[in-house]
Amino acid sequence: MNNRTGFLAVVVCLFGLSGWSAAQSADPYEAARRAMVQEIEADVRLTSLSLDKEALDPGVMEALSTVPRHELVPKSLLEVAYENRPLPIGHGQTISQPYIVAVMTDLLKPEPGDRVLEIGTGSGYQAAILAELVTQVYSIEIIETLGEQARRKLADLGYGNIEVRIGDGYYGWKEHAPYDAIVVTAAANHIPPPLIEQLKPGGRMIIPVGSRFMVQQLVLVEKDMAGEVTTRQILPVRFVPLTGDH
Repeated sequence: MNNRTGFLAVVVCLFGLSGWSAAQSADPYEAARRAMVQEIEADVRLTSLSLDKEALDPGVMEALSTVPRHELVPKSLLEVAYENRPLPIGHGQTISQPYIVAVMTDLLKPEPGDRVLEIGTGSGYQAAILAELVTQVYSIEIIETLGEQARRKLADLGYGNIEVRIGDGYYGWKEHAPYDAIVVTAAANHIPPPLIEQLKPGGRMIIPVGSRFMVQQLVLVEKDMAGEVTTRQILPVRFVPLTGDH
């Protein structure tokens, strides 16, 4: 190697290292997000008998790999933003465990043209995951402070296909019904009839059912093209209760 070739090699090497470092520092949470996804994949394999599958839809996993969960948790929890567990977000509410978010999203079988209703905006994380996969997400939050905060954060993150409303999610959002899918992120002691009515024939709803102090079940609700409704229990879960005047 002559001197000029050696010099060029050093320059290329240093430039390459500099570029690599810049790419790494551009998203300091990328490695944590990747580790979270790998842990979710492992949990799915462990619960494959209940889920009737050993892997979730690749599109769902890609959404989990993309959405910046650290932007949707309190600043005091940034260091644990990508741990595979629920985190408190204030007002007695939580941001759900990423594994549960992934499973609930997968069970909805979201398609690019779908319009989805979410009951319980919370931090906005579930809405953001859905927004990566469908055309429009309508989300209802009963706690005004949380709803307004989620609306601002989701807008700042560029999610123009999420509309947040403050209100009692038990009654759904009739104005935009029917929905291809509905996801409820708080536990009800029964499946709200208004939500069943607002589910499109051929649609799917996922909802935790049970009281706070008893075993809750993640329930998949399916409405066939004739309007007949069937339900299936998927997993035991633990969610905060669905609140409201109902």
